[in-house]
Amino acid sequence: MKLSGQSILVTGATGAIGQAICRALVADGANVVVHYGRNRDAAEALVKTLDGRGWCVPSDLSDPAGPQTLWDGALAAAGRLTGLVNNAGIRSEVSVDAPMEEWQQVWAREMRVNFLSAVDLSKLAIQHFRAHGGGRMVNMASRAGQRGYTSSAMAYGASKAALINLTKSIARSHGHEGVTAVALAPGWVRTEMAEAYIGEHGEAAALAGIPIARMADPQEIGEITAFAFRPSQASLNGAVLDVNGGSYMR
Repeated sequence: MKLSGQSILVTGATGAIGQAICRALVADGANVVVHYGRNRDAAEALVKTLDGRGWCVPSDLSDPAGPQTLWDGALAAAGRLTGLVNNAGIRSEVSVDAPMEEWQQVWAREMRVNFLSAVDLSKLAIQHFRAHGGGRMVNMASRAGQRGYTSSAMAYGASKAALINLTKSIARSHGHEGVTAVALAPGWVRTEMAEAYIGEHGEAAALAGIPIARMADPQEIGEITAFAFRPSQASLNGAVLDVNGGSYMR
C-alpha cells in the first residue's frame, strides 16, 4: 500500500475524474476527504464504496469563503492532511462579442472556481504541511493551459495556465520545506464536460489531432494522481505531466 498513512483532500470529487482519483488513492492505501459542491447524494454514494476510508465535506468554491470552509471541514474530518488535489473545475463559453457585463461575469466565475479557490487552498495546505512534516499537492491543469484554447473558452485555458504557474511557484518556493507540487495536464477525458462538447460539436472535433484516436479514461487520471503521491516520487516536484494522447508534445 504505497499511500498508507496519507489523508488527501480531493476537490470536485463527485465528477468522473474526481471519483476516479478518490478510488485510486484509496486503492493505494490513502484516506480521502471527498469535496462536493451541490451533489451530496453522489458524494455519499462514493464514500460508501471507499471501504470506510473517506469523508464527505461540502463547500461552494465559487464563494470566496468556500476554500476556508472546506479546509476547516477537511481537518475536522481527517485530523491531519498530507495531500491536496485541486481538481474542481468548470468550463464556460462566452463570445468576445458578448456584452461586457456577461464577459466579465464568466471570466470572474471561471477564475474563482478553477484558479483562485486552488490558490486559497494551496495557501492553507502550505501552512499546514510545513507545520506537520510536509505534504504534496496535485493540481489538475489542462492541455488548454499549455497550447492556448478556443476563443469562446479562453477563460478556461487562462485559468489552467495560471494553475500550472502556481504549481511551479510552489515547487520552487516550498520544496525545501517538504512541500511539493505536481500538475497534470490532460487533453480530452471522457467526462460530462467532454460529452457536452461532443453533443455540440461532434466527436470528430474532440478527437481531431489526438494520435491515439481516443480520449483518456478517468481511471488513467486517477492512477497517475495516485502515483504522483507516492513518497518515492518527490523528484516529480514541479513537473507538469501531459496526459493527452500525443496531441500536444513539448
